[in-house]
Amino acid sequence: MPTTRTATTHWEGTLFEGAGQVTLESSGIGTYDVSWPSRAEEANGKTSPEELIAAAHSSCFSMAFSNGLAKAGTPATTLDTQAAVEFTPGTGITGIKLTVRGVVEGISNEDFVAAAEAAKEGCPVSQALTGTTITLDAALA
Repeated sequence: MPTTRTATTHWEGTLFEGAGQVTLESSGIGTYDVSWPSRAEEANGKTSPEELIAAAHSSCFSMAFSNGLAKAGTPATTLDTQAAVEFTPGTGITGIKLTVRGVVEGISNEDFVAAAEAAKEGCPVSQALTGTTITLDAALA
C-alpha cells in the first residue's frame, strides 16, 4: 500500500534576505528555520534542503542495508550512517557521500562492502537522486 509524506515551507522575502520555516507535517515532529545563509554559509542553528536530503538518504540507506543483511542471514547489530550532501551556490548539489560503519557478526569486510553497495543502489532515496553522484565508504567497525 503506498504512503504519502508531506512537508511544507512558508517563505517570506527574497532569496538572499528572506527566511522561512519548513514543517514536517506527516510526523508532526517539528518546524525548522531555513535561510539562504544557513544553506550557503554556516548553519547557525537552521537547516537546509541539503541537510533534509542527508537525513532522508542516511535513514533510507540504513533501512535498505539492514534489510539486505538480514535477508542474507547476517543481521546487523548496529549500522551508523552519515550522508554528506555537498551544495555549491550557483551549481547546486554536486555530490553525496554515504559513510557507514557497522557491527555485523559472521560477515567479511568484503561482503559487508558488497551488501552496502547493493543497498546504495536499491535505496529508494538513492534512486530518486540518480542525477547526483553518490559515493560510498563502507567498513565494519
